[in-house]
Amino acid sequence: MKIDRLIGIITILLQKDKVTAPFLAEKFQVSRRTISRDIEDICKAGIPVVTTQGYDGGISIIEGYKIDKTVFTSDELQAVFTGLKGLDSISEVSHTDRLIDKLAIGKNAVISLTNNILIDLASHYKSSLTDKVQSIKSAIEGQTVITFRYYYSKGEVDRLIEPYLLVFKWSSWYVFGYCLEKGDFRLFKLNRLWNLYHTQKHFDKRALPEEKIEFERYFTETIQLVAMFDQSVKYRLIEEYGVESFSDTDRGKLLFKMGFVSKESLLSWILSFGDAVEVIAPKEICSELKKQAINILKKYKGT
Repeated sequence: MKIDRLIGIITILLQKDKVTAPFLAEKFQVSRRTISRDIEDICKAGIPVVTTQGYDGGISIIEGYKIDKTVFTSDELQAVFTGLKGLDSISEVSHTDRLIDKLAIGKNAVISLTNNILIDLASHYKSSLTDKVQSIKSAIEGQTVITFRYYYSKGEVDRLIEPYLLVFKWSSWYVFGYCLEKGDFRLFKLNRLWNLYHTQKHFDKRALPEEKIEFERYFTETIQLVAMFDQSVKYRLIEEYGVESFSDTDRGKLLFKMGFVSKESLLSWILSFGDAVEVIAPKEICSELKKQAINILKKYKGT
């Protein structure tokens, strides 16, 4: 992955006064032309890298540049590699070990990654999720429009998008892209996305407005739930929303208050607690739960 290589090059330049393009090309198993483009990208990012020709020439960070040569501390690199290990759990190819080896200079490894942390981002959909992530990543790199069938609360639709980012947030994977039907940027959940195909249509990248990648805006809280839960499900409230999401009452119940985005998701969540919860507000949710309870009772009447 390019970002891995850029991090590796920066780290090497911070540790060595000067290196050659052939050295970097061999280290990262790419062409010298690719290394030249990488150096340009690093300069664009604000790190002044210079290339000198002739005897004793090479690539180095400009002399006198005020940069802390511990830009990546051991803890920070540990966090980077831990995150990469998590990504490896849904990837067909492991990048982490290879990256660590490339960042090792001589006998002094940049970091010694221990195995006391294991992150597995895979789900019940690991097989299909892996294929989707690899396919979308390829489309992003090749700037190829993708099409897929998308399932959501209002039904199902076919979508045609220009993919820009793969996003892991709120415990799920999403693809962020420009929807050609809606004429705007949208976020799509991968587990709701099926029949994914690459088209032959190439796209030129659009400018990404900063407000569009503030992903919290896609999940604005609209429903304020107030409910009483039994002590028997306290562990679930703590697991899903934390110890501050509820308070103890004189009746021995747990008073829970939280904002929700989707009415359908909220109803499903409440129903998963069975009779261990009583909704206080909003009243429309109480009415909907009552209606669903009556419909459930009808299905099992006489059994």
